[in-house]
Amino acid sequence: MLIYIPAILGVVLATLVPQATWAEAADGAVLYQRHCSVCHGVNGDGGVGIPLNLKDFLAVASDNYLRATLREGRPGRVMPAFPALSSDQVSAIIGHIRSWSVSDGPTYPAETLQGQPERGKTLFAGHCAACHGDKGQGGVGTGVTFSRPRDAPVEAPALDNPGFQASISDAMLKATLLRGREGTPMPSLAALGLEERDADDLVAYLRQLNTGAGPADVVGLKPVIRFDSSYDLEQTLENLKQAAVGRNFRVIREQYFDQGLAAEGEENARRIILYFCNFSFLDEALAIDPRVGLFLPCRITLVETEHGVQVMSINPKNLSRLFNNQALDKACEQMHDLYEGIMEEATL
Repeated sequence: MLIYIPAILGVVLATLVPQATWAEAADGAVLYQRHCSVCHGVNGDGGVGIPLNLKDFLAVASDNYLRATLREGRPGRVMPAFPALSSDQVSAIIGHIRSWSVSDGPTYPAETLQGQPERGKTLFAGHCAACHGDKGQGGVGTGVTFSRPRDAPVEAPALDNPGFQASISDAMLKATLLRGREGTPMPSLAALGLEERDADDLVAYLRQLNTGAGPADVVGLKPVIRFDSSYDLEQTLENLKQAAVGRNFRVIREQYFDQGLAAEGEENARRIILYFCNFSFLDEALAIDPRVGLFLPCRITLVETEHGVQVMSINPKNLSRLFNNQALDKACEQMHDLYEGIMEEATL
């Protein structure tokens, strides 16, 4: 029922996709490729984000919903907001998405449906919670399973998300329930043996879901974990390897920090990166958000100065905020503690 429209990691994609200028404001295809295609696919076929080029989605998604989704995003989920896009640019992106459909999107009344939320709660538990979560919090991860087949485009979205609740009208919610979404595990209510009044009750319940979800508070959170070592560079490196192996990580390689940038044999031997990995943890993290792969394998940098050896790494707790994906919180917390434990053991 929910859709994540364009999701993007700007700092990375800026190097991959040409920057659009204000003169390109009316070119929806260019803007879509810049802001949306990395997650939703070049032709809207989906990836990290859900497929947009689905007949049943385009038939029920109003332009107001698409516009609000671009403005609101999905706080704490993969989908960011795009406040910097002009109104013309937003309209151009919507127009490009509409080009995949044979008809224009519907227009819905703003009225509130009158249903029985308690009855809707029972219906939700019996027919929706298995995919959307017992409280509408959504499935875990993206559903992307790399080389393995999958039976859904993405995991079921969060229906309690404040961005979703602010973007969708009661009438569009009802239309989605009645129609279902072919190509996904979501059936129509008729296929479940339910009736139109059941849709009203489900909508009434969905409107009561907690909408307080949002990104974790990261005020004052340091971007780097840093320790000063009591040992020289060579011994600190050996200590790090032993500490990583002791926590079920496999050491992959070590290399000079400027390897590949400096001429061979002229690298700075006082700056070294150690790469290591726990493949089980890696698989779990990538299943939650494949963009985590940008920061894998795990790595710790050693720098020797006249004042001693410093050991440092990125602070994984920042990843949830960076990717706008609160589902990563637990994994990021766990990774932070592992990094800190390895570095502390190696430097004391």
